[in-house]
Amino acid sequence: MNDWTQILQDGLVYSIVGSVYLVLLLVIDNRMFLNKGDYPDDVLAAVPPRTENETRKAKLLGIPWFVWAFAYPLYSAYRFANQSTGSLVFLDLFVHAFLIFFSFWLIDLVILDGIMFCLITPSFVVIPGTEGFPGYKDFGMHLREHFTKGLAYIVVAGALVAGIVWLIQLA
Repeated sequence: MNDWTQILQDGLVYSIVGSVYLVLLLVIDNRMFLNKGDYPDDVLAAVPPRTENETRKAKLLGIPWFVWAFAYPLYSAYRFANQSTGSLVFLDLFVHAFLIFFSFWLIDLVILDGIMFCLITPSFVVIPGTEGFPGYKDFGMHLREHFTKGLAYIVVAGALVAGIVWLIQLA
């Protein structure tokens, strides 16, 4: 049985740290996010692709994000498994991990993409030379990305985290 308080607390920590890091990356260099799904098509079509140096920088600064994105839900699910009384089944671990990933998915969709990117559109989000482009207000693009790629990612990642923790518990 899942501990909803732990899920809410861990989901909040995961979402806040992850969101702050992504916003910092945008402030440092928003061109790191020149990918389909991160920026609208009209913006991507109007700017040159990332240089080799920008791509290298994006990969280097992306490493901490990807470590955090997988390690914290793994830690949370492992802690949940160790604190649980009775036997855990894979489904319990999957639901726990999925909901941790889902918390960031939701915060990213609503706060980062919906409010910050589409509604407010601060200057650090706007790629130079694309000021006023209508794509910045296209929340539909973010919805499509979240409900296709994003949702698939969190289902797979939740199953992977649950599988790892479940196997550790069996050992």
